[in-house]
Amino acid sequence: MNTLDLRRQRGAMKPWLLVLIVIAVIGVGCGSSFVGRYNQMVAMREQVRQQWSQVDVAIKRRSDLIPNLVSTVKGFAAQEQKVIGEVTDARAALGGARTPKDTIAANNQLDGALSRLLVIVENYPNLKSNANFLALQDELTGSENRIAIERRKYNEALQTYNTAISTFPNSLVARLGGFGYNSDYFQASTAERAAPPTVDFSK
Repeated sequence: MNTLDLRRQRGAMKPWLLVLIVIAVIGVGCGSSFVGRYNQMVAMREQVRQQWSQVDVAIKRRSDLIPNLVSTVKGFAAQEQKVIGEVTDARAALGGARTPKDTIAANNQLDGALSRLLVIVENYPNLKSNANFLALQDELTGSENRIAIERRKYNEALQTYNTAISTFPNSLVARLGGFGYNSDYFQASTAERAAPPTVDFSK
């Protein structure tokens, strides 16, 4: 085989080599993009979980106040067994919740029970002026404010994650990576959306 034939063979191979190089470059680029997007989704999913843990802490803090609140109310309004029982049952349901969805439902149930409890307090002036009850009421208010703040942050993190995995081309990466849409938004309970009862604890 002469030199001219070798040059012709090399010339014939160059287009195929160029195609392979282009395919390799595209593959590396796609792989790098996939890994980058995948890692971003992992980070956003972990942010949702971390923010939920903050919500959970705030909910537990309020739940820990309930036994003292119930005990104080019983001391002045023992006959209000129905409402007291509703609060106790709602707290028990909250303690047994294992998922965000169950926790949100139980917390909303507790919101309603506490709202009804505070309404009946208006009928017991001695309870309304009790120092222990007033202190517990202040702590409950602080806990509810903290829950509202953490709930907003959690919903924002969840919305960011859901938006990210739903838009193209992230949706392809999400499908391949096993990232699913999370619908566990923490909506305000019916008791919170309703106008709060006017209860003056200073009287």
